[in-house]
Amino acid sequence: MIQELTQKLKLNALYIAFIEQETQPAYSELPFEKRVQMLLEAEELDRDNKKIQRLLKQAKLHEKGASINEINFTADRNLDKGVILDLAGGAYLKYFRNIILTGPTGAGKSYIAQAYANKAITLGYSALYLRVPRLMQHLQAIRGDEEYLKYLTRLKRINLIILDDFGVSPLKAVEARDLLEIVEDRTNNGSLIITSQLPIKDWHGYLHNATIADAILDRIVHNAYKIEIEGASQRKKNAQKMMK
Repeated sequence: MIQELTQKLKLNALYIAFIEQETQPAYSELPFEKRVQMLLEAEELDRDNKKIQRLLKQAKLHEKGASINEINFTADRNLDKGVILDLAGGAYLKYFRNIILTGPTGAGKSYIAQAYANKAITLGYSALYLRVPRLMQHLQAIRGDEEYLKYLTRLKRINLIILDDFGVSPLKAVEARDLLEIVEDRTNNGSLIITSQLPIKDWHGYLHNATIADAILDRIVHNAYKIEIEGASQRKKNAQKMMK
């Protein structure tokens, strides 16, 4: 009967914990209230773990194992460890602020962005990794279709969006307008992490139209933590280590 009820109420983890209590004599020595608490905690933990797995799948991260703890803080990278770790606490998400990571190819911008996404997911936030060139291709394919508005609505619901490879190729006027739609939807609603080889001072020209550029930069840059990464390519360093 208990098994049927827990299945009906979708309390499977609670039932498994209950069976463990029934088969382990040590539990009988605990107060009833404590045993009930432990059953409920087992169910809560199981649901939290399932939520994290669901959010990780949705995020489509390339660096699934990216971790703040694995970031290289050698002096040549010019990374402020205090700032990096403070941002990992997730307050920027609570206040809908952005993070901008700039630096040369291979500097580790994407890794850090995805490490933040992984951390955000453990805090219960949804995330999504997007490469800007692929995003623009997708929006072009669905533009003028009902799917276009549906897709923008889905993006709006996500707490954290990573826009990787921002500035790799010039944006067309219509693509800049698409980007403005996404950025506008996130104002006071969600956060962005943007990675770019382009210094922020060059973004205005990249965004094609001066009016649209002003609108986008006003919403992104003035509300962002800016991290400029220096040093040699981390990919090259890692490849050299693998060859030794």
